[in-house]
Amino acid sequence: MSAATKSVSLFDRLPPVRGAYQADYPLSRITWFKVGGVADVLFRPADADDLAAFLAGCPTDIPVTVLGVGSNVLVRDGGIRGVVVRLGRGFTDIVVEDTRVVAGGGALDINVARVAADAGLAGLEFLSGVPGTIGGAVRMNAGAYGGDLGGILDSVVLLDRAGRAKTLTRDDLSFAYRQSRLPPQSIVVRAVLGGTPSDTAAVHGRMTEIKQAREATQPVRTRTGGSTFRNPCGPEGDAPRAWQLIDDAGCRGLTRGGAMVSPVHCNFLENTGQATAADLEALGEEVRQRVAEQTGVHLQWEIERLGEPARGTS
Repeated sequence: MSAATKSVSLFDRLPPVRGAYQADYPLSRITWFKVGGVADVLFRPADADDLAAFLAGCPTDIPVTVLGVGSNVLVRDGGIRGVVVRLGRGFTDIVVEDTRVVAGGGALDINVARVAADAGLAGLEFLSGVPGTIGGAVRMNAGAYGGDLGGILDSVVLLDRAGRAKTLTRDDLSFAYRQSRLPPQSIVVRAVLGGTPSDTAAVHGRMTEIKQAREATQPVRTRTGGSTFRNPCGPEGDAPRAWQLIDDAGCRGLTRGGAMVSPVHCNFLENTGQATAADLEALGEEVRQRVAEQTGVHLQWEIERLGEPARGTS
């Protein structure tokens, strides 16, 4: 069955929506690595009610995958089957209520940090150094520069696979290093974050420091996906960081096809221009193998790998 025929058949089974469906959508357009195959269908819901109606009406045998702005993911060359949900307008509002920031699941982390800073709320500055959206940050307990999402979250509103809304608190999610107990197949549509009143200039100053630190130590202007592997020691500790282990294993600048271990920061993989997702994933696995052979440490992927390999590969 051709991709076009498959997509038409899939369309026939999807519920009517107010948002937009697009068939055979090239996901390389929206991933930071600029690689990846097609989504059978890309769905951009108009708002949370539209998303809830879609989930309620979408047959349960059709896979549904949520993709934010494509920062901390590697979409394989064979693409993603079923429906990929992309949260855009209708999910990006950010409102300050006293010392709380209420953000849509599709709001960019950096925009949330900016709104909090403008309101004189401290504690959210670290989000300016985290690529991606609030929904993804909740799912992986994203963190950087001394803060993480679990430390500032009050509650989230999510939709389950049946389109039912549910509110969970920080305790419900049992945050740990780079993980949460967000229910499988759930989609974060809103998060309530707590800040601490502070001097606006001081908060903006801290964000400037974070921006300068990122630009000095990370390949921020290349096709990359953020930190590739989790730090074995967690957010703190005396054990070597992932980048140190990778560097010590001689992997700085290592290449595979069009993929390269960043010479700027060894825990970043780069698409030098012609990389495939297979190049990037294979290079990451080679790095893991070299580190394990030299140190006995088995690095765990932080970047989420999604979809299928290209046909004829494994």
